[in-house]
Amino acid sequence: MRITSVDVHLADPKDIGPQFKWRDGLPGSERVNTTGYLVIGTDEGISGIAPVARGAILADIVERRLREELLGADALMREFLWHRVWELDRVEEMPIYVLGAVDIALWDIAAQAAGLPLYRMLGGFRHAVPAYASTVTFDSIEQYLHVADQCLDLGYPAIKLHAWGDARRDARLVTALREHVGDDIPLMYDGSAGFDLADAVYLGRALDDSGYLWYEEPMREFNVTAHKWLGERVRTPLLVGECSDGAHMNTADFIASGCATMVRTSWHLRGGITGALRTAHLAEAFHLRAEVHSPGPISAHLGVAIPNNTYYESLIDSDPVRREPAVGVDGLVRPPQVAGIGYDGKVLETCGLRARGH
Repeated sequence: MRITSVDVHLADPKDIGPQFKWRDGLPGSERVNTTGYLVIGTDEGISGIAPVARGAILADIVERRLREELLGADALMREFLWHRVWELDRVEEMPIYVLGAVDIALWDIAAQAAGLPLYRMLGGFRHAVPAYASTVTFDSIEQYLHVADQCLDLGYPAIKLHAWGDARRDARLVTALREHVGDDIPLMYDGSAGFDLADAVYLGRALDDSGYLWYEEPMREFNVTAHKWLGERVRTPLLVGECSDGAHMNTADFIASGCATMVRTSWHLRGGITGALRTAHLAEAFHLRAEVHSPGPISAHLGVAIPNNTYYESLIDSDPVRREPAVGVDGLVRPPQVAGIGYDGKVLETCGLRARGH
């Protein structure tokens, strides 16, 4: 099966709503965003799709670097092409969210050719995975508690906080939320890389006292040693390796340092589906969890295919809370049951493709 076309389709710029905030010091949601879709066509009439948040950047890299490399290549030689893209990165320094785009589209092609949903093509471990409510940043402790009540009423079994990035204020929040929901609801905290070591330790001890399930990305992930020192000072499991470049290779350093109790894996920051699987299997070899990052259909497939993943991340970006359509009333996410990744009709229309059969 040979690659005959490599194109980028840009979605119409659209207003993003509702507007929401991340922690202090980070920009909030963009008012307008243009998503790009890499579409790889083959001589057997099967096309694979990969979404990238920055369509113009994707289009530039495809035009200058990737199209010529891919045309005529065997679309089922994913391993070779995964390594080839990483080789090209040596001179291109592609954004981390572009590195895996070719790989994702090729997995979509392979699963369609096999007539299987992606998660079954990956081997399959379960058919559904619980979703946790992953908040954006709200204005007050009182609003967070109100949001938490709504999430639990909607069937979410667990809650993760994105807070203000102020160690003392955030510590008061994590304590208040635990007192509010009781001891039986799993709670997590994501620092969005907002702290230095001293503040990360202060907040980590509040998480210890409140029995949080994990402490995610407390500091920028440029320095593994600092995370090792943090892990020596707090008891809450550190969830690391979300945004650091290098896929499983960088994750290996976090694991070897002894700081990682859990690691992040994802399709858009770990080098596509192949990179996500490498990261997960590496973690599994050390009896570590590999939690899948971010929502969407690709994450749903990975979430049920990876045995050492325990949750699906569902973004809560509004008050009143809206349950993500992929999340059932039972709090579970089930990936699309069509061959391939299973993009919705709007994505297929944007990419000039017909709806795929069930």
